[in-house]
Amino acid sequence: MSEKAWQELYSEVGAALKPSPIRELLKLTKKPGMISFAGGNPDPAIFPVKEFAEATQIFREKGEEVLQYGMTEGFEPLKGFLANWMAPKMGRVTQPEEMLITTGSQQVTDLFCSVMVDPGDTVIVEEPTYPGALHTMKNHRVRFLGVPCDENGMQVELLPDIIRKARAEGRKIKFIYTIVNFQNPSGYTLSENRRRRLLEISIETGIPIYEDDPYGLLRYNGTDQPTIFSMDTQGMVLYAGSFSKILAPGSRVGWVVAPKDVTRKMVMVKQGVDMCTSVVAQAAVYEYCRLGYLDGHLPKILDHYRKKRDAMATAFREVLPENAVYSIPEGGFFFWIRLPGIDTKELFYKAVENGVAFVIGESFYPSGGGKDYLRACFTFAQPEEIGEGARRLALAIKEVSGK
Repeated sequence: MSEKAWQELYSEVGAALKPSPIRELLKLTKKPGMISFAGGNPDPAIFPVKEFAEATQIFREKGEEVLQYGMTEGFEPLKGFLANWMAPKMGRVTQPEEMLITTGSQQVTDLFCSVMVDPGDTVIVEEPTYPGALHTMKNHRVRFLGVPCDENGMQVELLPDIIRKARAEGRKIKFIYTIVNFQNPSGYTLSENRRRRLLEISIETGIPIYEDDPYGLLRYNGTDQPTIFSMDTQGMVLYAGSFSKILAPGSRVGWVVAPKDVTRKMVMVKQGVDMCTSVVAQAAVYEYCRLGYLDGHLPKILDHYRKKRDAMATAFREVLPENAVYSIPEGGFFFWIRLPGIDTKELFYKAVENGVAFVIGESFYPSGGGKDYLRACFTFAQPEEIGEGARRLALAIKEVSGK
């Protein structure tokens, strides 16, 4: 069949699909000697390879069980561990019927959209926000309403007027998506006062909250903020977590906790997607946790990444131009940098020529914006590369700006 004939058969979603602009740009970074501040990757040097290998002993003990099809809801021992381990953050021990194990937290977004949105429905997002979530939502033909952020996260005080105006225009708002801790890309954390006000607005308007928290356990300094889920007594909040940043992304194990009926609906959708997340992966992750390795690993991660964050902060302070605007994140993976008057897409090509890569700011805005911003990840590059990468970036800025 010809390419044209195929094109005539594509669905509206299939016909509208476009490659990720981030992925397309990052193809240019695959050359020897490149220092990458681009992809939000954990450092493989800190992966607990030995301990995870030991955890696979569960296959000897329960091989017949874990090599079989599993329950869509998830591997019960892992769910039990998570319910108890996360109880301090969640405000209580969550019930099995509230939790679903997913193939990474990205799948949570896809399943939740399948349950919640029809084509043309609206989702409220932070601006900037995680492009992976935007990509998933676009596949469901979502329309977006953006809410600006500052150093205390989403400017929640703007929400009532945004919601009133959108509803007056006839838009159906299905949920509010927020990355509450060390947000990707900004590194901002939603303040406790704003979390409480966001929940109040959710209850007042009947619009649920999708609290995405892949970085919440990666705090290097400062004080933990309570989850919105822990404040919720009305069943308005869905909470998503992941092992990708605290263990290894290759595990592809995430989880979601939501009101029981919502979880049941997502289970039904998942049955038609992949039946269940790999039981092999779930069982290995569970055994790793049961042996106490996760609790022992987290302090090592925090110490490792804290040093890298501090190294990047020092390097940027020494070499970036005086008008560069950024703050030092208290956790997570990212620096979010504004370079007034510079188009960071143009800067990207010059930086790649100089041997350093980042992600351009406009990738994080669903409706345009961010052209003078860039995201720099500090977790993946090795310590000896961070200073040199910052120097290469500063040189590119000088070349583009002519100063």
